[in-house]
Amino acid sequence: MQTLMKEKARIEDVLLPLRDLEKQIADIEILEELTREEDGKVFEVELQEKFSTAENILEDLEFKSILSDPRDKSSTILSINPGAGGTESQDWAQMLMRMYMRWAERSGYEVTITDFQPGEEAGIKGTTMEIAGPYAYGYLKAEAGVHRLVRISPFDANKRRHTSFSAVLVYPVVEDDIEVDLREDDIKMDTYRSSGAGGQHVNKTSSAVRLTHIPTGIIVACQSERSQVKNRAYAMKVLKARLYDLQVRSKEKEMADLIGEKKEIAWGSQIRSYVFQPYQMVKDHRTGTEIGNVEAVMDGDLDLFIRNYLLQQAGQKSAGTA
Repeated sequence: MQTLMKEKARIEDVLLPLRDLEKQIADIEILEELTREEDGKVFEVELQEKFSTAENILEDLEFKSILSDPRDKSSTILSINPGAGGTESQDWAQMLMRMYMRWAERSGYEVTITDFQPGEEAGIKGTTMEIAGPYAYGYLKAEAGVHRLVRISPFDANKRRHTSFSAVLVYPVVEDDIEVDLREDDIKMDTYRSSGAGGQHVNKTSSAVRLTHIPTGIIVACQSERSQVKNRAYAMKVLKARLYDLQVRSKEKEMADLIGEKKEIAWGSQIRSYVFQPYQMVKDHRTGTEIGNVEAVMDGDLDLFIRNYLLQQAGQKSAGTA
């Protein structure tokens, strides 16, 4: 039943906007007829609104048609890992964490933090979250890579400018009907006490779980639940997502695309730069997209970056098959 309900939601995600578009076009035809028979200015504003609504629906449908990979419709697992630099990079990683949570909230997605490792002074040593909803992976795969921050450090008494790096990893959530080559004998499980908030029970019992997939060396952890059983289930979900992504990329001979695991989290490998000082600008180095409103971007306004990157990728694929 859950599988059928998910499929129903995916179909409705396309069908309902199509029906809405059909209605908008019908209303436009009626209003155009009225403008010819009556005083056109009376219906001018309403007609323009209908045109604008129809255009937005059509653009959204065209954009979703770009996300044709079967994985694109899935929810996603997103991990953030700070680069070298201690507190500076850890603080930047937490800023990115908030940015993606705000984007998910604006986009109507549900966020579950499955792992959270706080920094010693500030920020985080790493985090993993599940962002659930249609096309979450399709959109957020555009964010995989190294993100660079330039700012006057709040941790530097001399107020010097610092550059920090963090890597973002993105994987599709594996559906129940997809088989993943995963054997219990290949998994090593460790338990430990949670390092985050959650009350006495979380902090005083070894409910947190760390899974190591021995053949690949992939390590995942979960400490969001009080129950060790639930944490293990979440960790298995993340592990399956990473293994499935590994299998798919291996078949496609695109192992070099596993950004963050094959590239150093440092200068020269960044996909995007966020400059706070001496000027304000966010620039995507893959598409050349620039936005001067840094605060809006850090508050989750990422749609332009995501859209331009996915359109660029679609154009490159079309050129390659032409």
